[in-house]
Amino acid sequence: MTPALDLLKKARAEHRIHSYEHDPKAASYGLEAAEKLGLDPAQVFKTLLASSEKHELLVAVVPVAGTLDLKALAHAAGVKKCEMADPAAAQRATGYLLGGISPLGQKKRLRTFIDQSAQPLTTIFVSAGRRGLEVELAPAVLAEHTQASFADIGRS
Repeated sequence: MTPALDLLKKARAEHRIHSYEHDPKAASYGLEAAEKLGLDPAQVFKTLLASSEKHELLVAVVPVAGTLDLKALAHAAGVKKCEMADPAAAQRATGYLLGGISPLGQKKRLRTFIDQSAQPLTTIFVSAGRRGLEVELAPAVLAEHTQASFADIGRS
């Protein structure tokens, strides 16, 4: 179990766990998950951390097939600008290793933003806290348990 799955289980939130054999040579962890689980990449989301000019870490959940729009994230967060967070700082703040950072069950509660493309989907897949482990849940369930806002932060 991971902190993400422990949180969902404790909250009795509806979710399903999916695992696959992770290839350490995979260029993109998110696209690898979509491919190995036979999923539409638009339904699989990656968790990225950005840092504001005030050094506040922000969590962005965007489709694996696209990229994070840092200007849009800054706008959504009400800050002047954002840049990708230092990987070591991201790992320290979340308690997860890169490629397995889940938006759920992080060590520190960070402001979280989910790309609005998730909202109309019945379920989405996000990291369950370890490479090769994904959790499927409704976007509203993810937003509830991360206290996230939906915003237009992803680009294809």
